[in-house]
Amino acid sequence: MNLFSVANLTIMATKSTKGTLLMTKIYFQKMTPAGYAALEEQIATLKAKRPTLVARLKAARALGDLSENTEYSSAKRDLRHLDSRLRYLDKQLKYAQIVTPRTDGAIDLGNWVTLEFLDDHSQVTYQLVGRQEADLHQQKLAFDSPLGQALSHHQAGEVVTVTAPAGTYQVKILNVRSTAA
Repeated sequence: MNLFSVANLTIMATKSTKGTLLMTKIYFQKMTPAGYAALEEQIATLKAKRPTLVARLKAARALGDLSENTEYSSAKRDLRHLDSRLRYLDKQLKYAQIVTPRTDGAIDLGNWVTLEFLDDHSQVTYQLVGRQEADLHQQKLAFDSPLGQALSHHQAGEVVTVTAPAGTYQVKILNVRSTAA
């Protein structure tokens, strides 16, 4: 059995008796409804920008000799970059699994969690989100990060040990809620 990733998708493949790969299961990318909406917004913004880049490419092409035309080369590169980004984002939407926050008190994707780090007693609040939404500056923690994995399915009042590349540490879960405060 082989595991490989394509555009943040993990695909499990097995070899048939003839040596060809057989796709057996696609793992969808989990995300919050807000993360899905943000992807849709990015796609709309890029699609609105595309006609401008196409017009720039046409204007550069009209200048003549394409072999030494830097305007043409840069316009073509920018359009390719935009089209590539659109394809990537479309795949993210196509293989998205929108998860609504749990309300039973257990930590899962979409929940807001207030933690106390037991080594220095500092407190922080994070929202557990999908991999593509993670941004610690906005208090968005990826569910598959070491801290996110350790917190999953635990409840307020529990002490959790986190195993991270830099070592292990403990956090106490102070509060779990399904909406922002």
